[in-house]
Amino acid sequence: MPWGRSGSAVLLLLSGRAIGRAKARDPSPTEMSVEPWASPQDQAAAEHAHSTHTASSQDQEQHPDKLCLDSFWSEVETIRQGSGYADLDCSRRDSRQSEEGEQEEQWLADAGLSNLISEDSEDVDNAVLLSTLTRTQAEAVQRRLDSYTLSLRKRNKTAPRDVRDIFNSPISQTLLPESQHSEDLAQNSMASVAKTPLSAVTPEHQRGAPKEEFFITDVAYCEQAVIFLKQAKLPQNNSQRRKEDGTLPRVICPKCRLGVTRIQDLSHTDMKKVRQLALIDMTALCDLLELEVKRHKTGKRKIPESTLFGVPLAALLENDQKVRPNTMTPLFLQSLLTFLEKKGVDSEGILRVPGSQSRIKLLQQNLESNFYSGQVSWDEVSPNDAAALLKKFIRELPAPLLTAEYLNTFSAVRDITELKQKLHMLNLLILLLPEPNRSTLKALLEFLSKVVSREKRNRMNLWAVATIMAPNLFLHKAVPSRLTEGAEKGQAEKAADVMRLLIRYQDLLWTIPNFLMSQVRKLNENSNRRYQFYDRRIKNLLRKIHTDSREKPDKNTSEPCRTVKIHVGDLMSSTMEFQLNVNSRASDLLAQFHRQFIRSPDNGKGKMRRNGSVAFPECALYEVGGNIGEHCLDPDTHLLDLYNSNSGGEWVIKLKPNGGRGL
Repeated sequence: MPWGRSGSAVLLLLSGRAIGRAKARDPSPTEMSVEPWASPQDQAAAEHAHSTHTASSQDQEQHPDKLCLDSFWSEVETIRQGSGYADLDCSRRDSRQSEEGEQEEQWLADAGLSNLISEDSEDVDNAVLLSTLTRTQAEAVQRRLDSYTLSLRKRNKTAPRDVRDIFNSPISQTLLPESQHSEDLAQNSMASVAKTPLSAVTPEHQRGAPKEEFFITDVAYCEQAVIFLKQAKLPQNNSQRRKEDGTLPRVICPKCRLGVTRIQDLSHTDMKKVRQLALIDMTALCDLLELEVKRHKTGKRKIPESTLFGVPLAALLENDQKVRPNTMTPLFLQSLLTFLEKKGVDSEGILRVPGSQSRIKLLQQNLESNFYSGQVSWDEVSPNDAAALLKKFIRELPAPLLTAEYLNTFSAVRDITELKQKLHMLNLLILLLPEPNRSTLKALLEFLSKVVSREKRNRMNLWAVATIMAPNLFLHKAVPSRLTEGAEKGQAEKAADVMRLLIRYQDLLWTIPNFLMSQVRKLNENSNRRYQFYDRRIKNLLRKIHTDSREKPDKNTSEPCRTVKIHVGDLMSSTMEFQLNVNSRASDLLAQFHRQFIRSPDNGKGKMRRNGSVAFPECALYEVGGNIGEHCLDPDTHLLDLYNSNSGGEWVIKLKPNGGRGL
């Protein structure tokens, strides 16, 4: 359905603002820092060679060998014959696709837009979130509303208001005054992305050198896809684009002056908003790439009497947090992975070589009965038995580790041609996972990365690990899967490729892209002012407030001095002054804090270790309030830019949380 002229202008304005706020970066390319997302062994090689980067052998393997493919199908057969798959058809009856209209209704609820179909909703409730969306994101919302409206008409029910009515309402016009400047900003920002090479072309004389890709996160992924699709239609670009050959490049992410934000750096409140916005962007991206993804629901299943296997992750963590309050992954999984890291990573064929079924059964029974009492000894356990038990633990979760809702979307990533768009989709999907699933997946991927790093000893390269683990993550008894359909070699390779990307680029995938951070800040700003929009008489004043809010403090004025609060556990509660300049970073502020409060002779707060050295508390700088809930800052954050971006927030030094394994 075409957008009206006013609605289109508003969306251009929204796109410009969302991108404009994300462009808090250093104008000088020579001073821009980069974040190389590579495997630990690649980073170590880069540090050792300084200016050269030697790709590890698993990246140079373009395709899985016959042994890898045989292992894939052997693993699939093992899963099919497992006790949990004895009644596969019955299990899958528990999983169903939503009825017509139900999917769209659930999608709107998950995206924080259920008010759009609520009869008693206020215009302001809808405008606050919609005001942060780009044009392509808003069009995705409109398509879901159109589909929902059509389903209601088929059932002879009253349709909800059109989303364009909300964009055109007086309140929305107050919230989002049209501005030619903002429209130009959107077009200029998109043009700058268009100039960025979407696939680096390797010169002929460097054909043997590792490839590099630039990963831009300032602009919404769906908007980048729009540009890419336009470029793909140009014949000169088709001839220059590098063909994907299966090797994985070194991904370089230009670092915003506000630093990198990792998933664990944000408060739960802000992460909820990140998930809502990520769902909208992912849906828009699926629409553009013509990926038809159906969400499934897992029906209620009887929870087994087991204490470890077949227990929902959330329930397992709830019990474990009574023992260890801050743990983020199941204690049993932590113990199992710790054992495998000590005894299994050097074992030849680990994960691929099967263990003894009788020993595995006895080990599982022993763990079920004695794990929480601390009476389990790992001394006599075979690494192959433990690895088999790890895979069994993942397979027997009542719902897939990647969730019933998004398992098929993860699988659909294999059908995307461009590597960069695969990573865009995976990044958004990781953000959408519930916290227990995401933390457990991260712990698993960290272990798999360590296995790959010991390839010379264990003979398990990246393809080998990916092909053996892919069926365990992408094939689940509760959700119908297309994983094993079609030509065997092609399907196995595609499924393993997604697993390979998760292992290789996990650090990148566990970050929050800059455009989502900008949208969350904008959403918080609008929410903080929402009460003002109920009074039509102050419309002109609101326009002035909105205009003023876009004006950043002059960077050339006198350098401000910030008061920083210090809340370091029970050690101290104080404040300190910090003078800002254009080069000030969070690490500089923390260094002053350590000199002034921690390491000084008068205020030494270190704890003596047994070897006589002194251990100092690990602290971090947080921004709290203003247009963010609570945000743990990257040490490389430029503080003057942060001040300009969120002058209303407080800066607080606190102890880093000591969570469990994983993120």
